[in-house]
Amino acid sequence: MIILSEKENYLTIKNAGKHEIIIKRSKFIASLARTSSVEAANEFIAQTKKKYRDATHNTFAYTIGKNDDQVKASDNGEPSGTAGVPELKVLQLMKLKNVTVVVTRYFGGIKLGAGGLIRAYSNSVTQAVENIGVVKRVLQQELNFHVAYNRFDKINHYLKENKIFINNTNYGIDIKISVFIDEDKQESFKKKLINLLAGKVDFTKGEERYNEIPVADHNYHEK
Repeated sequence: MIILSEKENYLTIKNAGKHEIIIKRSKFIASLARTSSVEAANEFIAQTKKKYRDATHNTFAYTIGKNDDQVKASDNGEPSGTAGVPELKVLQLMKLKNVTVVVTRYFGGIKLGAGGLIRAYSNSVTQAVENIGVVKRVLQQELNFHVAYNRFDKINHYLKENKIFINNTNYGIDIKISVFIDEDKQESFKKKLINLLAGKVDFTKGEERYNEIPVADHNYHEK
């Protein structure tokens, strides 16, 4: 089984979902899911095919791993290269990782031609991704530290201004703050807080985990 490196940040879909479009009477339903292994991808494909067993075609594509380590595309009876490959190319252009898409087609009686099919299957995936949304999964380290009440406003302002994720704030004799920081930004963050608090701060590490940051625009290929 190939999975992403534990230290790798990557883009993926926000959640599983589907989106339907109609092109010249043919119905195209794009169903997407996060899949971290080929086994998970195949299971999702099988489930979707079973759900739409009466469809004319159930084409699919998936990409697994940080470097597209495992990819596969299927036209499922459509002319060669008109369905699965265009779907895969959309996922790759958007730099999405660990994603499987199944595009179901119910034929509407009007032939689209090779070029029309490529556009239809590509647009189906693109619109589905845009409808579902994309997130960046970022590996972050939890850091805990204490501040005096009279210094809290300054620190709180800094954290919010720099969009640092505040995991928890506990009020006691002083204030314990828990934040999540990108792995490669830990040292610069510590130096900044030590400077703001005039050296009066100690840090302890908590858990390390992926946090998801929504991608606000759709120019994924530029990220």
